[in-house]
Amino acid sequence: MEADFWHQKWAKGETGFHQNDVNPLLAAHFDQVKPPAGSRLFVPLCGKTRDIAWLLAKGYPVAGAELSETAVKALFDDLKLAPTVSRHGALSHYQGPMLDVWVGDIFALTPALLGQVDWVYDRAALVAMPAAMRADYVRQLKALSAGAPQLLITMEYDQNALKGPPFAVMPQEVASHYGASHRLTLLTQEPLAGGFKGVEASEALWQLAKP
Repeated sequence: MEADFWHQKWAKGETGFHQNDVNPLLAAHFDQVKPPAGSRLFVPLCGKTRDIAWLLAKGYPVAGAELSETAVKALFDDLKLAPTVSRHGALSHYQGPMLDVWVGDIFALTPALLGQVDWVYDRAALVAMPAAMRADYVRQLKALSAGAPQLLITMEYDQNALKGPPFAVMPQEVASHYGASHRLTLLTQEPLAGGFKGVEASEALWQLAKP
């Protein structure tokens, strides 16, 4: 997926992929996988998700990575935070109380820049990647997080019926990416109300625990 695709989406305000409320799967099942108090949570391809405010309100420091600076500015505006902004090579660092967001290509982010990650919440990153990029993305995420435990949301639908994104990621693919490094538990799978662009679809919530 070309970076220009996402930049154009944000520039045009074509953000139908953005949810105006906290993800209901996160809200309903977070207590089942609740990380220890003080854990630093990483949200890859975070956009301006309301989930970050929800996690901050629960007392967790959050780090994010996002391609679009427009989205990150909107995130801080929504949180009513004035970020401190610094430049680190190809990346920009937006920092506020308990919140760090790195702006740019997630493949340019390094563990040294990102800092400690205790837990990952992948709500929209894996499903944003075309099939050809997903293995590289998973390798990068594992490197950035040192294989930290994860809460992963995927979508399932007939990929032949639609192009995506978000793309369909089936259980066997989750297992191929994470089965050797994590203990996988499907917490829930729920039909997507109204489907996805007219196609029957469901969302799945996975817990990826350290073995």
